[in-house]
Amino acid sequence: MSSTATSSAAAHPPAPEVSVVIPCLNEADTIEIVIREARQALDRAGIAGEIVVGDNGSTDGSRELARAAGARVVAVPAPGYGSALMGGIAASHGRFIMMGDADASYDFGAIPDFVAELRAGNALVMGCRLPSGGGRVMSGAMPFLHRWWGNPMFSWMVRHWFGSPIHDVYCGLRGFTRELYEELELRCTGMEFATEMVIKSALSQARTAEVAITLRPDQRRTRAPHLRTFRDGWRTLRFFLLYSPRWLFLLPGALFVLQATRLRCRVRESTAPSST
Repeated sequence: MSSTATSSAAAHPPAPEVSVVIPCLNEADTIEIVIREARQALDRAGIAGEIVVGDNGSTDGSRELARAAGARVVAVPAPGYGSALMGGIAASHGRFIMMGDADASYDFGAIPDFVAELRAGNALVMGCRLPSGGGRVMSGAMPFLHRWWGNPMFSWMVRHWFGSPIHDVYCGLRGFTRELYEELELRCTGMEFATEMVIKSALSQARTAEVAITLRPDQRRTRAPHLRTFRDGWRTLRFFLLYSPRWLFLLPGALFVLQATRLRCRVRESTAPSST
């Protein structure tokens, strides 16, 4: 190979197969842990990959720690979980994209299992933390309402309303093809980004698989999680209803008809001639 060809290859290395994208907002406690786990998983499996951190304005040194750990950091000025991910994905180069949270609750060592499913032809590969899909939630890893009510309820809804085969709609560890991502044209900038991806994938009949994973307790110590149970739960329900007109209009319409029928019956009873 000529020196010109060698220098050209060095200047333009081949695109990675996998881009691991991590949203970040003041994650100094754990950002190095997840980057190290992701890099070790890629190297151990011989996967050509990059790690991209979509930083949402951290002020605690997270960006510097991420760079020192070997990640490429992309500044994302627009606030929100979805915004941070979209900014990181836009700056990534992999054919496959893995996304995962920065709180070290997910085991990035499972990345090769997701990549195997993507290589097998699946467009979306969801992690599943819940036993209904073969996963495991360690003690203290998930709030009670999320574990026993919110997540199972929304996961049931996405299976029955939209025909998705998944059991853990909120799981933040997932992989997908760049082609699917571009086709979906995701718009949600907040936590709804995760459910928007699942619903639109189901509506487009994208081939979907699940990988059972273990959820560990959040390893952050200096700040609380970003998730807000009732606010984000309401946003998720609203999003479900907007994408399922049958449930948005049919059920309220049926209740309206039922109430109108009852009212009509009462009017008839009140105006009927009394027997003598």
